[in-house]
Amino acid sequence: MSEGDRKALARRPAASSYEVGYGKPPAKNRFKPGQTGNPKGRPRGAKNRSPSPQLHEERLKALILEEAYRTIAVNDAAGVISLPMAQAVIRSVAVNAAKGSQRAQRLFTELLSATERENRRLHDQFLETAITYKVEWERELERRRALGSSGPEPLPHPDHVVVNIRAGTVQIVGPATKEEKAEWDLWQERKAMFEEELRELEALLEKPRYRYKAQVLEEIDETKKVLEIIRRMLGELD
Repeated sequence: MSEGDRKALARRPAASSYEVGYGKPPAKNRFKPGQTGNPKGRPRGAKNRSPSPQLHEERLKALILEEAYRTIAVNDAAGVISLPMAQAVIRSVAVNAAKGSQRAQRLFTELLSATERENRRLHDQFLETAITYKVEWERELERRRALGSSGPEPLPHPDHVVVNIRAGTVQIVGPATKEEKAEWDLWQERKAMFEEELRELEALLEKPRYRYKAQVLEEIDETKKVLEIIRRMLGELD
């Protein structure tokens, strides 16, 4: 073997020093140190390009909402403040209306009227839904009691849906989901436990010549405070 062949053989890597496989291409196909995989570079504007919207997408609507709630700096009487774009536009209309612009006054009045009308519609719809729900479930529960049958308990329970027709308000004072029902039942158990403890403590005070009345009075006071917190959580107290 010539001297040149020996040098070439010495420079050749051992068979076990490099394995060809996933992420390990043959040595002749690997990039040389300092060589980029994209020699032409990224085309101009490629960063800002986005794929065409899918059939189910409403990209224009998303862009409008994104722009409407983008925060901008606005000069205010108190200085520069940050507001969503939509709020800044409405404020500009209101300010121009207050300054006497008839067009701004008409636009602002129309916006206010439409907003209040929609709020009223949603309020009446919610009130009607709550009344219907309460009445129908009360009838169903009464039917079950008359037949002696049972069934799944409604959530929320109609007793927990408090409707004030005169004020036009609806308040749910009990659990409305399975998770809330589980937590509600837990607090009901705790309330019963503390009520039983309170009765036992009060019974100790009735014992003649009981030596630890001062300590019992303190425990009664603490127990009543805990019960008040639990009852407020359960909506039993205002």
